[in-house]
Amino acid sequence: MRIVQLANFYTPASGGLRTCVDEIGRGYTAAGHDRVLVVPGPDDDADRTAAGRRITVRSPKFGAAGYHVLTARRTRAVLDRLAPDVLECSDKLSVRWLAPWARGAGVPLVLFSHERIDAILRSRVPRGFPLTAAADLANRRLCVRAEKVVVTSNFATAEFERIGATNVRRIPLGVDLSTFRPADLGENPYPADDSVRLVLVSRLSKEKRAERAVEAVRVLHGAGLRCELAVIGDGPLRPRLQRLAAGLPVTFHGHLTDRATMAALVADADIAIFPSPAETFGLAVLEALACGTPVVVPEAGAAGELVGPAGSGVVSDGSPRGLAAGVRELLEMPAPQRRRAARTAAERFPWSATVAGMLALYADYETPSRTA
Repeated sequence: MRIVQLANFYTPASGGLRTCVDEIGRGYTAAGHDRVLVVPGPDDDADRTAAGRRITVRSPKFGAAGYHVLTARRTRAVLDRLAPDVLECSDKLSVRWLAPWARGAGVPLVLFSHERIDAILRSRVPRGFPLTAAADLANRRLCVRAEKVVVTSNFATAEFERIGATNVRRIPLGVDLSTFRPADLGENPYPADDSVRLVLVSRLSKEKRAERAVEAVRVLHGAGLRCELAVIGDGPLRPRLQRLAAGLPVTFHGHLTDRATMAALVADADIAIFPSPAETFGLAVLEALACGTPVVVPEAGAAGELVGPAGSGVVSDGSPRGLAAGVRELLEMPAPQRRRAARTAAERFPWSATVAGMLALYADYETPSRTA
C-alpha cells in the first residue's frame, strides 16, 4: 500500500508534529508499505530517510517563523505522479483543496488532527469572539471533506463529539522508549543539598503559557524552596520570558535538534512542568514520563490523560501557584517511586500501538501489489 503523508509546518524545528509524522512513517515502512512524505520548502527536493521517501515541494513562505506552506497546483501535480492508495494529511489548511483532488482520484483522505481549533485560538482572539461556533463550523466542514478524522485524546475527541461527527477515530500517539529513558543516576542520585531541578519543554508561543512555569519558580523561591528551571524550546516569546525570568535560576537552552541531548536533560530533571492548556495529546509530556521524570500539568487540555500511577504526575489548576503546589506534592514522595511511576505511565504508549491503529484504519484501502 502506498501511504502518502502530507504536512505543512514540518521543519527541523517543528517539534511534535515532525516527530509524530516521522515515527508513524517509520512504522509504515517497517510494515512493508511504501510511505512517501510530502512537505513544503524553499526548493524542490527528494530524498530517502529511515521513515521512507520525502518529497519537498517549492512553496511560498508563511508568516515570520520561517515556515513554508504547500499550494494546490504544485502539490496536486506531485500527488498525480504518486497515485497514493491513502492520503494522510496532518494539516487542516490543506484539506479544502485536497478534498476535491482526493474525490476525483478515488483516494481516501484521512485528516490527522494535531490541534483542537478552539483551544489553539483561545489566546489569540478578542474577548467575546464566538470561538465555539467558529470552531464547530470549521470542524463540520473538515468532517465532510475527509473520509476519516484521527484524533489522539479524549480532549481532542470532545470537539468533534460536540458536532455529532461520526467519522472520528481516537488513536493515541506514542513515545520512543529507547531514546527517552531514565538516566543512570549512580549510587547517590539525590543529594540533600541539591536544588530541585525542574524542566519545561515547549515552543515559546502564546498558547503554551510558558510564563506560568517561570512564575511557578518565583512562587517556589518565595516559599523557600531551592529550585532551578531549564527551558528547552524556542519561539517568539523567548525575549519576553527572559526578561520575566531575570533574577531567577532559569536557563534557556533554545531548540535542541539532537533528541538524545534533549532526552538527557529531561531525564536529569526531578520534575517537568507543562503549563499549556491547549495540548491535544502532550508528546513532550509523554517523553518526560518515559525519562522517568514526573510531570505537573494543567487540568485543561489532554496532558492529564497521560498521568498514570501515583507519583507519575499531578494535575493542577494550571496557575503558577497550582503548578508550584504540584511540584511540592510530588516532592513528598520518594524520588525512586516517582521515577518508576513516571516510566510505567509512559510504557502504555509505544509507537508500535499508534502505527497498528493507523494501519487497522487503512486495512480496507490496501492494494496488494504495493505491499511487500
